[in-house]
Formats: sequence, structure tokens, C-alpha cells
Amino acid sequence: MKKEITFIVNNEKIAIEADPKWTLLYVLREVLEMTGTKEGCGYGECGACTVIIDGQAVNSCLYPVMEAEGRNILTIEGLMTKDGELDPIQKAFVDEGAVQCGFCIPGMIMSAKALLDRKPKPTEDEIKESIEGNLCRCTGYVKITDAIRSAAGGR
Repeated sequence: MKKEITFIVNNEKIAIEADPKWTLLYVLREVLEMTGTKEGCGYGECGACTVIIDGQAVNSCLYPVMEAEGRNILTIEGLMTKDGELDPIQKAFVDEGAVQCGFCIPGMIMSAKALLDRKPKPTEDEIKESIEGNLCRCTGYVKITDAIRSAAGGR
């Protein structure tokens, strides 16, 4: 039996009828048609589904949608400005050549964004720790960590 739930996604109040069995990932992709958040494994192992909930990076494939009640959710679609300008972390990923196949990148960017929002000048170890739940099969992580360091203002 569906229940009404209200939450904020990318600064927009959303009210939907949701099945309590649904995950946040399902609602984002299938109900709200926000396909930037990816489903890789469906088990919380790859990080492709990472979104930011109340400032914390979260695997949306494991997050029951009913727990989103009243929460503030930021997805990859919410980073770009209304006039199409990229967020500094997105721009750094492009500038540093950190995007290859692109599948992991939305989750990787959201994990990095959560880090930089709480720690604008992270150490190398903090950068690596922030993305340890995100798997990438293409880059070897060097350009990704370079991009995060660049977005933090350092090289």
C-alpha cells in the first residue's frame, strides 16, 4: 500500500505516493525521471548511486524511500546552475580528464562534493577515503583524485 512522502530534491519540494518497499534510487530514476544517478550493483558496493542527503554521501540503492521524509536530497542534476554553469567539482572533473566511460562519475562527483562541502581543503588521505566506496573500472583513480584536489584549489 502506497503512502505519501514529502522531501526536497535539488531545492524543489516533492510530494509523491510511494511504496514503502521502494528505494530512493528507484524513486529518483523511475518516478522522478532523474537518470543522472546510476544503478551499478544495487547492493551498495559500487557507489554509482551516491547522492547527498542532509550533507552526507549516501548509497541511494540501499536507502528506503520512506526514510527520505523531510530530508534534503542533492543529486548530480542539482549541481549545475539554472543557466547551465557547472559546479566547480564538475568542472574540475572535465578539466582534469577524470571522465572516461562516465558511468561512475555522478556518484564519484557526489562523494567528492560531500567531502568538499564539509572540508574545503582536504588532505590526500581524506580525498581517497571520501571516494573509497566508489568503484571505477576505467581511470585508476589518479585523474579523479587530481580533479578533487583541483576543485579544492590545490595541485
